[in-house]
Amino acid sequence: MAEHPSFTLAALLPVGGVAGFLRTGSKPSLIAGLGLGASYAYSGYLIKQNKDYGTELALGNSVLLLGSAIPRIIKTGARAPIPLALGATGLLASFYYQKKVREFRYGV
Repeated sequence: MAEHPSFTLAALLPVGGVAGFLRTGSKPSLIAGLGLGASYAYSGYLIKQNKDYGTELALGNSVLLLGSAIPRIIKTGARAPIPLALGATGLLASFYYQKKVREFRYGV
C-alpha cells in the first residue's frame, strides 16, 4: 500500500509539467514534471516489489518537490495556487514517506 502515493504522483506530476509548459512555455516545469514523475514511478515499483531503497527514493522525491515549491511560494507571496498545491503535496508526501522509512528501518 505504501506504493500508492508514488504511483499517484507519478501520474500527476508529468501532467502538471506538460500543462505548465503548454501554458507558460516553462521548460523547467516540463523537465521536472517528467523527471520526478519517472522517479516516483520507479520508487513505487521498488516499494511494490519489496526491493531496497524504494521508500528512501520516494522520500527524496518528496523533499525535492517540496524544496522546489518553496521559492515559488515565496516569490508569489503565497497567493498562487499551483506552488501552494505543489508545496502541500511535497510536505504531505515527505511526512508520509519519512514515517514509512522509519517504520521499515526501525519498526517504529
